[in-house]
Amino acid sequence: MSPSDTPEKGGAKRESAATESGPRHYHLLWDEELEALKPVLRSVLEHLGEVIEHWYQLYVLHFGDTRSLSEPEFRELFYNALSRNTKDLLAGDMDRYAINTIRTGELLCERNVPFAEIVASLHLYEESAYTAFPKDPPPPLEIYTTFDKLSHVRMILLADAYFRSASASAGARIQALERQATLVAREKRSIFHGLVGSSASMRRLYDRIEAASGTRGTILIVGESGTGKELVARAIHECGADSAAPFVALNCAAIPKDLIESELFGYRKGAFSGANADYLGLFRAAEGGTLFLDEVTEMAPETQSKLLRAVQERSVRPVGSTKETAVNVRLVASTNRDPEEAVRCGNLRQDLYYRLQAGVLNVSPLRERPDDIPLLVEHFIEYFNEKLQPRIPVRGIEEDAIAALMKYPWPGNVRELSNAIEGAFTFGRSPMIRLQDLPAGVAGNRSAGSLPRSEGPMAQPESSMGTFAEAEREIIARALKSTDGNKVQAAALLRISRKKLYAKIEKYGL
Repeated sequence: MSPSDTPEKGGAKRESAATESGPRHYHLLWDEELEALKPVLRSVLEHLGEVIEHWYQLYVLHFGDTRSLSEPEFRELFYNALSRNTKDLLAGDMDRYAINTIRTGELLCERNVPFAEIVASLHLYEESAYTAFPKDPPPPLEIYTTFDKLSHVRMILLADAYFRSASASAGARIQALERQATLVAREKRSIFHGLVGSSASMRRLYDRIEAASGTRGTILIVGESGTGKELVARAIHECGADSAAPFVALNCAAIPKDLIESELFGYRKGAFSGANADYLGLFRAAEGGTLFLDEVTEMAPETQSKLLRAVQERSVRPVGSTKETAVNVRLVASTNRDPEEAVRCGNLRQDLYYRLQAGVLNVSPLRERPDDIPLLVEHFIEYFNEKLQPRIPVRGIEEDAIAALMKYPWPGNVRELSNAIEGAFTFGRSPMIRLQDLPAGVAGNRSAGSLPRSEGPMAQPESSMGTFAEAEREIIARALKSTDGNKVQAAALLRISRKKLYAKIEKYGL
């Protein structure tokens, strides 16, 4: 549908024709609403540097070390994109806005940013943009609703571009991997669908991935943080008959528990405040393909129950709907815990575990396969030469540096090794990675006793601090009291989205 299509063309009824005129873009945003947003958009453009700075700080706080974009990548991509988008909107050029937003979706796909991270990041952008809204006089309350509509338009465009681009690139990548596989004997494989390693445990994993890909059954991947569980899930998808279908990933630990249900199953327009349009949900976005749920044990037990029903019945019920919708999706889940211990502790429902345990793949920690480290280092050197394009390309690594890498226990596994090599690219000034280019702990400049403990399958998260929760509850209660219970005003006062405010209200029983 083109940005200038009216609801009549799309089959939707036009509302309040006497007061609204002009196109309604993507069935959400009237021309008059876009015009009313212009003072806010001008203010956002004037404070764009501050908005990006605040947005990046929230991004780091929310995603931590799991984030996909480095600071330079984040600033370059989103500063330029938001600058173009805001200027397009101020000019009233929705066609150009759509083109530029679609290009952003393609770039995010090219950089392998998980779609769930994109959704969460745009919520963080809304919170950041509120800080740039005019203060004197403040915008009317309707502006916040209109800004939400604009965010939904952006998501529609980004999602369409992202999944079309992902489907095309996946097809090309799979063809290349299939050609590569024909050139290497099974017992000599050292690279397999993005996984790197020639150790016995890795070759067993490759065989199990191929076996698992031959069915549409549910799979559980067990391994410590940083071992590459999502790569294993992608390999299962790419080896299967549905490789051209979507692969959709969600990190259950990165999304607030109160929001996971709507992210998974979707919602109907009007299901809750801020639901200005139907949302497909990740199950239906993965139709015909694979849905990967990373760290499934971080999901609330009641949501796990609904997840089990969706898998068993092969249907989902969007939030706010009374009807089930059939889905054809293969579920792959992962955990960094011991699954049986997670069941005993109540972090994993027993009935869901019984469903998942039919297909379990274990990923070995890096310390148990040190012979794979040289291969991984070679792989990361090639990868970062292409990605970072350093002024002095890196040709290899010195012997004392590789010896230090082989001795280090790698509590953060392959992800930590990747970060160490990237750091050597950033701070090194030589065509060879030297011992002094590596992090101090890896290079041996820190005692073994001070190394961080492994975050293994048996590791348990630290208990949350009650004092922080009490302080947060008190702040939210004061905001609600000062606005006489007006949630829109309270969310603006707290500089958070209304969706997040509703989640906090439910969490603290306010």
